[in-house]
Amino acid sequence: MDENWIQVIAVYALPVIFAITLHEAAHGWMAQRLGDPTAAQLGRISINPVRHVDPVGTLLVPGLTLALGGAMGAFALFGWAKPVPVDARYFRRPARDMAWVAAAGPGMNLIMAFAWALLAKLVLMAVGMGGPEANVSGQMLTPLGADYILRVAVAGIVVNVALMVLNLLPLPPLDGSRVITALLPPSIGWRYAQLERYGLWILLILLFSGALGAIVRPVTGWMLQSIVTIFGLR
Repeated sequence: MDENWIQVIAVYALPVIFAITLHEAAHGWMAQRLGDPTAAQLGRISINPVRHVDPVGTLLVPGLTLALGGAMGAFALFGWAKPVPVDARYFRRPARDMAWVAAAGPGMNLIMAFAWALLAKLVLMAVGMGGPEANVSGQMLTPLGADYILRVAVAGIVVNVALMVLNLLPLPPLDGSRVITALLPPSIGWRYAQLERYGLWILLILLFSGALGAIVRPVTGWMLQSIVTIFGLR
């Protein structure tokens, strides 16, 4: 295996797995809060990645898109976990509540991006105050260890912002489309939702043509710059 590949996996594996896993768990948590126990009964409100990981969507596809993204000019991260089952019959207001369930996933990615940014800030502060070695949570951290944690934290910010922006696109089956569907009149929303059968193919075409990157990168870049400014990571 190429050394660069090993470095990419070492840095991105944890952020990617948890970004996708907790995104799905957030859907289940919100559904339970709104009255649907389905995800909880199936053990899907969990931070255990094994309960959510799809071997293809969570491992293979993100790895391939990270490897091929730069060379193909495509969006550099794409993946999915096993969908969390939601039964709208439990909801008091199905359309509104489905929108909240859909929004919970990207919302969790935003929270995780902030959490990774906070970790990056703490490491930078610790290194700045610690001289040759930094003290983080009572543990001595060598410059090499600090560099690795910082790289993982930065990857966590990038991965979560990218997945949040991607999932907010109004294309079925992405979360943004479910929010839009809830806002449309029922007859129009139903027709709009029928695009889901073609959604994955449309996404793949946009991904490997580079169009997806052209759409997503400006928003992602603005959000990343905002987080850098908020947390003082310059």
